Order: sequence, then structure tokens, then C-alpha cells
Amino acid sequence: MMEEEPTHLYPLPGKEALNWKNKSETDNYPIMLWWSPLTGETGRLGQCGADACFFTINRTYLHHHMTKAFLFYGTDFNIDSLPLPRKAHHDWALFHEESPKNNYKLFHKPVITLFNYTATFSRHSHLPLTTQYLEGVEVLTSLRYLVPLRSKNILRRRLAPLVYVQSDCDPPSDRDSYVRELMTHVEVDSYGECLRNKDLPPQLKNPASMDADGFYRIIAQYKFILAFENAVCDDYITEKFWRPLKLGVVPVYYGSPSIADWLPSNRSAILVSEFAHPRELASYIRQLDHDDRLYEAYIEWKLKGEVSNQRLLTALKERKWGVQDVHQDNYIDAFECMVCSKVWDNIRLQEKPKKSKRNNLISSD
Repeated sequence: MMEEEPTHLYPLPGKEALNWKNKSETDNYPIMLWWSPLTGETGRLGQCGADACFFTINRTYLHHHMTKAFLFYGTDFNIDSLPLPRKAHHDWALFHEESPKNNYKLFHKPVITLFNYTATFSRHSHLPLTTQYLEGVEVLTSLRYLVPLRSKNILRRRLAPLVYVQSDCDPPSDRDSYVRELMTHVEVDSYGECLRNKDLPPQLKNPASMDADGFYRIIAQYKFILAFENAVCDDYITEKFWRPLKLGVVPVYYGSPSIADWLPSNRSAILVSEFAHPRELASYIRQLDHDDRLYEAYIEWKLKGEVSNQRLLTALKERKWGVQDVHQDNYIDAFECMVCSKVWDNIRLQEKPKKSKRNNLISSD
């Protein structure tokens, strides 16, 4: 149930109000209350362009007259612990970068439609996080880790054509069952906890080392990598896909059904969905492994430094946050400011008719 919004006007701070040290920011600015204690901030006045909002995890602001939005982190979202009764002027906003495996309740319509604004992996979110694992175009076109094909062919004497690195075994996508069958048709070097048949150096066995230079150098030696997501959802694309593209390894991809919309070029990945059986996929990989010309077609875009996918280029250019970039806001900052701006848009919309009514009264006098 929703309670009606109180009839009092909230103050619209002008530029002079931004000098908040002399005033109580909670009386002059909309309050954005993190219902999930994601940021750990008990109180901060955040500037979002021309607008400002007070961000806090302090639940004592639940009934404060300036509280305008509740921010939820998907991982911590609990249907049994919500700020109820929900008032008409309370916006709810969801930040959730994970797949449904993380919190399946959020992907049911009765739950996801509770939120006025969302930031998820879906391109349809108010703040899409589809490229959350990709720093930028420059890392895709970089040749820093690329091992020349001639060297890879020599390395094939001791390495399999395919590499698999996974330690989260038996997820909803059931990727291990597919890989297990594939391994009966083509050689695969598996370094993770799942289906392991090869060991990483001791210093790289920690999962936190998967972004280490040494790990990159090992993976870059391979021609192909099995890039299998833990869940199959449109636009849910993780580092499993972007990492091999950065390293010059051809991803053999299973996951997002919409992955073709995000490929750097039309021929930059092998899609498992295009093969009826692991046996057929294995046959195709062997064919590419033995034919340099066919294999090079999958890395030509990288060698030329050409990312031709306009959707991907536009998404990277227009996003308002960065990945591992100290010069840009991160996606949590961007999410907070997106909600803050939306709240202020609503405040200004509600002020318009009231100002118009006051002007009409003055004119009639």
C-alpha cells in the first residue's frame, strides 16, 4: 500500500543553498537512503551536475520529510525487509550488477516492477551496466598481450588448442556438463577447480590473481578459450568474454543470447549456440587450429585495431561511468547521481503547476 504524498512543498535550493555548511543539508536537499548498506556512508552531500542530494545508509531517516528515494543493492535485497508502507513520493531504485544466480527473486516481474529506476546488466535499464567489465575500446585493440600465431603454433606442441579456467562449478548454466562432453572430442587444458587437468603456478592459484599480468601471459599463449557464463541472460556479459578479446585469444562463448549485439566485429568469437552438439564444435575448432588463414580471420579485427560494432562503440562513448579509471565516476556514483537527478526532475515538475497557479492568482489581482 502507498501513502499519499504530504501536501507541503519541499524547498528548492538555489545556488546559495549549495553552501550547505551553514545549513542542515537534510532539511534542504532530497535524501537518498540506501536501504542496503552498500556504501557504508552515514551521511554525504553529493553533487550531481547542477543538483545535489544527501546520501546515507542511516535508517533513522526512514520517516524524514525530505527522504525521496530508497536505494537497494540486489545482492542484499530481501522481500521480508522493505521500507513499508511505501509512500507515494518515495522512489525505489535498484542497483544489481550480478546475474539472476545471485538473487533470483529480482528477475520475476512482480519484484522488478517495484522499482522506479534500475541499474542492471540489461541494456533496458535506466543505467545499463552491460559493459561493466570492459575498460574501453583501447584495451580491445591493444596488442600488449598478443602472442603471434607462429609462436602459438609452436606452443601447441605442449598446450591444448583450448583453455578453460573456472572455479565456480555446476552453476545454473550447467557449463561443466557441456565442457565435460567437449573434452571427449578435443583437447582442453583446464586450470580451475572445475574439471582441472593442469595446474597454474602457485602464485597464481588464488582467484584474485586472474587479473594478474602472469595469468594473462599464460592464457594469451592459447588459440581459444572457453568463455562460459554462469547464467544465460540477454546482455549478461562478464570478464569471461572481454578478457580473451583483450589478450588476443578467440573466445568460444556460451552465455548471453544477445552476444552478437556486442561483438567487436562480426568474426571475433565462436558462438556455442551455433553448433548442435559439442562434437560439431570440436570439429570446427580443430579445423581452425590446422588452418592459419581461417584462424586469423577471427583476430584480423584486433590486428587492424578495428572495432566495427557501432552499438558497442556508442555504449562505451555514452556511458557516464568508468571501469578502473580514477578520472571517472564508478558505476555506483553514476547510479546515485542518476537517481538524484530523477528525483530533482520530479520536484521541478511538481513545482511548475504550483508556480503557474501562484502567477495566475497574482495576474487576477
